[in-house]
Amino acid sequence: MQQEVYQDVVRNIRAALGALELDKSLPLYQDSLTICEALENPVFRIAVFGPFNYGKSTLLNALLGQRTLPIDLIPTTGAAIHVRYGEELSAKITLNDGQVMTDRGTAILKQYAILDQDRRMRNDVAEVEVFCPHSFLQIGVEFLDLPGTNDREEQDNLVRTQLLTADLVVQVLDARKLMTLGERENLRDWLLDRGIETVVFAVNFMNLMDPDDQKEVSSRMRFVAESFRSNLPPGISNLYRVDALPALRARLKGDAAAAQMTGLPMFESALQSIVAFHQEKTANWLPRLEAIASQICQSLTAKLQSVTTDLAGAEEKQANKIKLQQKAEKLIKQGFEGSVSDLQSKLYLPNLLKQYELEAIAALQQGQFRTWETQSFQPAMVKYQQEITSWVNKACEFFNHPHPGTLTLKFPDPPSVTVSQTPSPPKSPKRSTSSAGEKSLDWLLESPVGNTVARSAYYILNRIIEPNSSNPATPATPVNSLDLQTSYKKAVEDYLTLFSEAAFLAVQDYEKIASSVMQFQPTKPSSDMSTKRHQIQLLQNVLEALNQDLQALKGR
Repeated sequence: MQQEVYQDVVRNIRAALGALELDKSLPLYQDSLTICEALENPVFRIAVFGPFNYGKSTLLNALLGQRTLPIDLIPTTGAAIHVRYGEELSAKITLNDGQVMTDRGTAILKQYAILDQDRRMRNDVAEVEVFCPHSFLQIGVEFLDLPGTNDREEQDNLVRTQLLTADLVVQVLDARKLMTLGERENLRDWLLDRGIETVVFAVNFMNLMDPDDQKEVSSRMRFVAESFRSNLPPGISNLYRVDALPALRARLKGDAAAAQMTGLPMFESALQSIVAFHQEKTANWLPRLEAIASQICQSLTAKLQSVTTDLAGAEEKQANKIKLQQKAEKLIKQGFEGSVSDLQSKLYLPNLLKQYELEAIAALQQGQFRTWETQSFQPAMVKYQQEITSWVNKACEFFNHPHPGTLTLKFPDPPSVTVSQTPSPPKSPKRSTSSAGEKSLDWLLESPVGNTVARSAYYILNRIIEPNSSNPATPATPVNSLDLQTSYKKAVEDYLTLFSEAAFLAVQDYEKIASSVMQFQPTKPSSDMSTKRHQIQLLQNVLEALNQDLQALKGR
């Protein structure tokens, strides 16, 4: 049941890492991934941890009873070496590109697992494994030989990450400089603050000190042990003296008595007891699981607040945009309808006649109708037309609609006036009292010659009155002036009537077409907003699940 709870935590931690979209180089990401991978691996991992040249690899070789790991007088280990059970001593190197190399023995470690001349680790190695036929490893135990911690930052980062995978940490101390400031800081920052509490201390090099100095160091060692509360089985100390190099020599010689003097057998017994006590590996992981899960919950909460704030800002921006567009829609509609109403009022026939009839008649009489139409009447109508089109342009631009085209007003052909000849007045009855002169004048006017004279007189008078007229409607024959005026008036009325009717229809049709672009269509939420909503939902779900896991862990 406990294993199921831990697996739920692992699954939700992995989900949280995806939801947080963390930089993979961040410590939180590395620590979380490492702890997940360690929990998914059933082996009991014992990590040996300490500064360079403290004898870590020598201690492991002594525990294994052979020279399994490379040791030298100078710091050499440049990778995290996993020592696992195998039927024979062999090594396996896995590179970052997936290439795998195996070798009987461990000679290949000198090529891939030690520091180069610049004391740097290789950057192309993904994993280093050593397989050893040792009974302690056969029960599911794995040793982890870590690089030293007092050389380069890249080594420190590797060690810090790998410590999270350990079920038990063996911190190697140098009796000659017991618990330096750097070691105390690492103990606090890399172990205690990260929930790693299953720790034992192995003090090396006591054999190199005088007996009096050994007593003083032993006293200081007990103080160190008492100040650090390890999560160990009852009766198991967290502090041991182990002289690593003498122990290795004794094991290689098969000298059990000499090995006993180095403290190695007691240290081995403690390790075996700890492993037996923690048969369920996950029992040691509760503090560090709680620590890492709490950090992730804090990051999830911060991320959730950030995304929620971003979404609220985007939604507010969109809402303000919609309000602005709705206001613009109202104003543009009002402007468009007002301009249409103004033009329709202008096109109302009585209004057209009232404003333009007299000047149109005058222009027609003077033969200047086309000039009046193009310079006066058409510009006046086009002005109203342009006002309507301007509102349509604004709507298309503001609401991002395709333009429906412009309003077109067609003007009729210029009118022409045809005047019929005025009939000759009826002959007056002869009066008996008329004088002979009057009779002669009447006779003259009624005769063909008189008629010609009258026509000539009318033509001359008409040329005098309108010397510059080129109106084709000017009759060449005498006409009745009242009939002529009526013809001009009717021609203008017909022109304005045709224009009014055609223009009204054009405006009505255009109003229907243009009404579609006056409508504001709210835009769909952007893909970014949709992504943020999904992200918020995911963060909330993962945070809720992880909080439930934390409660379940704390309840155990």
